[in-house]
Amino acid sequence: MCGRFFLILTRKDLLEIFGLAKNGLPEPRFNIAPSQNIPAIRREDSGPRLAMLRWGLIPPWAKDPKIGFRTINARSETAASMPSFRAAFRQRRCLIPASGFFEWDRRSGSRRPYQVRRADGRPMAFAGLWEQWRNPQDKNVIESCAILTTEANEEISRIHDRMPAILEPSEFSLWLDPEERRPDRLQPLLRPLGNGRLRLQPVSPYVNNPRHEGEQCLQPAPETD
Repeated sequence: MCGRFFLILTRKDLLEIFGLAKNGLPEPRFNIAPSQNIPAIRREDSGPRLAMLRWGLIPPWAKDPKIGFRTINARSETAASMPSFRAAFRQRRCLIPASGFFEWDRRSGSRRPYQVRRADGRPMAFAGLWEQWRNPQDKNVIESCAILTTEANEEISRIHDRMPAILEPSEFSLWLDPEERRPDRLQPLLRPLGNGRLRLQPVSPYVNNPRHEGEQCLQPAPETD
């Protein structure tokens, strides 16, 4: 599951991690929630480009965009065959940059919020899918996306059984390649990040409200037994 994340990138991150030299720098976001527009990286003729997509994938056949509230995540084990995601899995894959994500402790029942970052401090790249949906009434087009999830690694399994599928820079090219449509080539990328490579930090319950923004969302809270 990934229902909230945060993004604080530098121009150096955009260039060295994501290979984006000409895109504008996304504004810092400390509590990104479903249905909001989020930055995503797609492959275009000129190379990778940053686009703003609504978080919550709307399949082309949907009658209205409300389905997006149920499709913020796609299970990596089944996305290639699920009606809502299979076309995007074949043809419309993207990267969703993040500095980290939030997860709530479901193992103990406390629902305590944690921020999760890479141990090496580098940005993350979630594996994502994107789609275009045309409103049958006004013909306006909405571009939307979903984050792929996988089983939890050792760190995340302390609090939850799922986590985002996080790709390494060496895997970006294959994931974004529009000519690559074979699940047997893509599926191995969608595995838990290796043990020891994530750090969890309890944070203030302030982040629980999706309307809250700002650095207070990352305010550390003391660890408790």
